[in-house]
Amino acid sequence: MPILTRLWIKTALVYFVLALLLGILLAGQCAGLIHLPVQSLFPSYIHFLAVGWISQLIIGVVFWMFPKYTQANPRRSEGLGWVTYITLNLGLLLRLVGEPLHATTNAAWAGWLMAASALLLLIAGTAFVINTWGRVKEK
Repeated sequence: MPILTRLWIKTALVYFVLALLLGILLAGQCAGLIHLPVQSLFPSYIHFLAVGWISQLIIGVVFWMFPKYTQANPRRSEGLGWVTYITLNLGLLLRLVGEPLHATTNAAWAGWLMAASALLLLIAGTAFVINTWGRVKEK
């Protein structure tokens, strides 16, 4: 199993646990058991589940299991794989920081964190599609 696949899958598992912990905080706050202002973390909870857990797990499996691009470059570009991994995770971490700050302070710089997060996630998605497109083919 390629190192990038292992990283994507293990990172996805970490995001899964983090999302579950955020879910517990959110549910505890709704039930009145936790008295912290965590409601601004709901979008991060959704992103951790959808992008951090599900998408990253899928990307890791696709990188590993899809048909070979060529014999010389079976996974097409290792470099684009790293771009995908790094930008996706930086985008998610910026989202975790930026979302609550934007919701609580409404500062312009917090909005820029959100924009940077969205741009990084767009770069990650585009790099993944470019790297995978040629591997979707008949035998």
